[in-house]
Amino acid sequence: MPLSARRTLLLLLVPAALGAVLALAREPLAERLAGVRPGPADPAEPAEIPVHPPGFWHRSRPAPAPQGAGAASPEERARLVSLPYLGGRRPASGADPTGVVCLDPARAAPGVNLYTSGHGPEAVLMDLEGRTLHRWRLPFERAFPGVAPVRDTSFFRRARLLPGGRLVALYQTGGLAFLDRDSRLLGRCPGNFYNDFWVGEDGRIWAVGKAVASAGGAPERLDDFLVLLRFRGAGEDCREVRRISLTRAFERSAFAGLLDHAAPAGDVFHTNAVEELDGSLAGRSPLFARGNLLVSLREIDAVAIVDPEAERVVWARRGPWNAQHDPTLLPSGRILLFDNRGREGHSRLLEVDPVTGELPWTWGADPPAAFSSPIAGTAARLPGGNTLVTESVPGRAFELDPEGRIVWEFRTPHRAGPDGSLVAMLFEVQRLPAEALEGLAP
Repeated sequence: MPLSARRTLLLLLVPAALGAVLALAREPLAERLAGVRPGPADPAEPAEIPVHPPGFWHRSRPAPAPQGAGAASPEERARLVSLPYLGGRRPASGADPTGVVCLDPARAAPGVNLYTSGHGPEAVLMDLEGRTLHRWRLPFERAFPGVAPVRDTSFFRRARLLPGGRLVALYQTGGLAFLDRDSRLLGRCPGNFYNDFWVGEDGRIWAVGKAVASAGGAPERLDDFLVLLRFRGAGEDCREVRRISLTRAFERSAFAGLLDHAAPAGDVFHTNAVEELDGSLAGRSPLFARGNLLVSLREIDAVAIVDPEAERVVWARRGPWNAQHDPTLLPSGRILLFDNRGREGHSRLLEVDPVTGELPWTWGADPPAAFSSPIAGTAARLPGGNTLVTESVPGRAFELDPEGRIVWEFRTPHRAGPDGSLVAMLFEVQRLPAEALEGLAP
């Protein structure tokens, strides 16, 4: 190319490139990672839903690759490094049916459904036909005034309903909030908490925390912690009682070799579930002792049981699952889990015997791609033997009877964008007994 032509081309390209760089620099770091534009603080207030609303929506193309964290604090870097849920996945069709699309009253388990999703900072209680019975809503800015929000504090990642219509909600990376039946704030657990929490009747809470563990110029590595909190009552914030490093819990155990499967840097565990065992199966095995913690570590494809008193892993096992979520101990002594990518890259449900490693029961769709949530997802065994499943990425939940038939199905109504082309992530649907309504009566 002649020199004059190259100069002309350069004069055309440089201003455009510079404008793009300046626009990116003006955009907040968390929004650059999310690949969306900032929206209003409370999605319920605007008259029109913006094309890129706040929250967690699936889009037609993936988000840009994460950029450097600059001069962010260690806690903020821990937030940003561990945000795999920020990318979009696939578009929805405006013609997709929403709400309850299947109900077999004779086979579906009785009760009501509590769900959280990426559309906003709220939890919705609905009946089996999809009618809304109650709603709790509290934007992060009102729960934690003066704390700078990031994109994933704009929705409830998880919620647990307590007696009297009270609710505990997790803002991903932002902390826990206790609400009364009218969504008034009762108290908070500030902290860098992620993915899941367990709450006991005595005000004890187990949460998952993260912190930057590397130093001296080494590649940034996050360590995960099991954090014991205690809620002191209305009008008070939680008190941190203790925290257990999962790295150290593995290092001092017979399962230290599993650390060889961890990446040298980044979000090396990505702990996505914690459940305290009630001791009802302790007679079968000391692994199931009261107070032990069942956890899921997505990045090393491992499920583990931690003795919090000894701060040591007492059992752990890897695959054949891949990037699993939501393990829960069944009365049979088996562990039910949501296997995100273990069936030809698609999802399935598994029961694993923790002693033998055998898989006595599995369920997957035919074809495999018809059931697929690469991230998130939950599975719960209901009284009577049915299994309630949340297929998070497409915004779908369904209930299987023991023969594997779908007897109830729900598709999130939370859509946005042109012609409803964005679908909100459906994080979890829980089936609760009808008694859950007692604390909500007028």
